[in-house]
Amino acid sequence: MDRRDFLKGGCIACLSGLVLSSSCTSYHYVTGTLVRDGITLPLSRFGSGGDTVRYVVIRHESLRFPICLFRNGTDSFTALWMQCSHQGAELQVAGNQLTCPAHGSAFDHLGNVVDGPAARALRTFPVSLRDSELFIDLRKPNT
Repeated sequence: MDRRDFLKGGCIACLSGLVLSSSCTSYHYVTGTLVRDGITLPLSRFGSGGDTVRYVVIRHESLRFPICLFRNGTDSFTALWMQCSHQGAELQVAGNQLTCPAHGSAFDHLGNVVDGPAARALRTFPVSLRDSELFIDLRKPNT
C-alpha cells in the first residue's frame, strides 16, 4: 500500500469514528488539577455504568508530556509518562498499548516494552485513590 492509499484509508476510518456515539469511546482527554505534590482528577472521569473508559490521557499546561492513566481494575491504576524511552517522542494510545510514531516502539498498559527499538520501560508514577479522587504522585516516579 502506498502512502496516498494509507492516508485515504486512515481519513475514512477517522471520519467513520466521528459518527459513532460517545458511549463507544475507550478513552477521554482530560485536564488534571495540578497540586503541590502531583496531579488530581475525579474518579468520575472514567465514567460509570455502561459508559466506562479503559484509560484517560491527562494534559496540563505545566507538564511537558501528557500522562496516560490506565484503569486495571476497580481500584487499580497505572500512570504512564507518554514520552518514549527510546528517543523522547510523544506516544500515542491505542487499545491497551502506547506506540511511538517516530520509530515504532510499543509499550503495554503497565509501561513495559512490547516492541523495540526502545529497550527501557516507560516512566510510571504512583497512583492512589482518596474518596472519589485519584492522585498521581509526580514527586516519586516508579521508574
